[in-house]
Amino acid sequence: MEGAMSPSNKKPNGISGKKGAFNAQEFLDSAGIARNVKHFKRAEVMYSQGDAADSVLYLQEGGVKLSVVNEVGKEAIVGILGPGDFFGEGCLAGQPVRMGIASAITPCTVLVIEKSEMFKVLHEQHELSDRFITFMLARNIRIEEDLVDQLFNSSEKRLARTLLLLARYGKEDKPHAVIPSLSQETLAEMIGTTRSRVNFFMNKFRKLGFIKYNGGLQINTSLLSVVLHD
Repeated sequence: MEGAMSPSNKKPNGISGKKGAFNAQEFLDSAGIARNVKHFKRAEVMYSQGDAADSVLYLQEGGVKLSVVNEVGKEAIVGILGPGDFFGEGCLAGQPVRMGIASAITPCTVLVIEKSEMFKVLHEQHELSDRFITFMLARNIRIEEDLVDQLFNSSEKRLARTLLLLARYGKEDKPHAVIPSLSQETLAEMIGTTRSRVNFFMNKFRKLGFIKYNGGLQINTSLLSVVLHD
């Protein structure tokens, strides 16, 4: 049966052997959530600001940009997500409509979970519910850090941090050494600068050995030095 544990593994489903770790895919599998998998092309909108908030989404593959648009059409990016992240969870807190836009920055595979289905699982499996809340709080802290980064850091630091996040740096699972190539226009949009500035910094990072192009964009963890440098 899908999601079943072996007799030797007595840990609750969704909780890995590593202390404090939460395996979201294992959680969804063990909970028996109905599958509604959707595929999105790069730049395709998953939901728009003002759409009915009736589901939680789980990103299995790809990258997602969360943004909001003001009355005059100016867009602000509030988060960049990768595989293993949930989004659209505002519906669980009573939001009737989406407060922002979710769009694919690379081709994506997304599991869509109806709000009622997610409530049922969280109410019935209390230990997993606690883990899910911890998981979401950590994600929200990341988004707050994204906002601080956007407001106070230089475009060079913002670019370096965005590349590290896309490469899953700091995740408990193995980081992705190679990420799908993104256009410089997309990176510029993500960090709030011009394509020419992104081109300048990417060439600089390449010359310093922080990144290289090898069947995709390969990120060296030494790029962290750019983020930490005052």
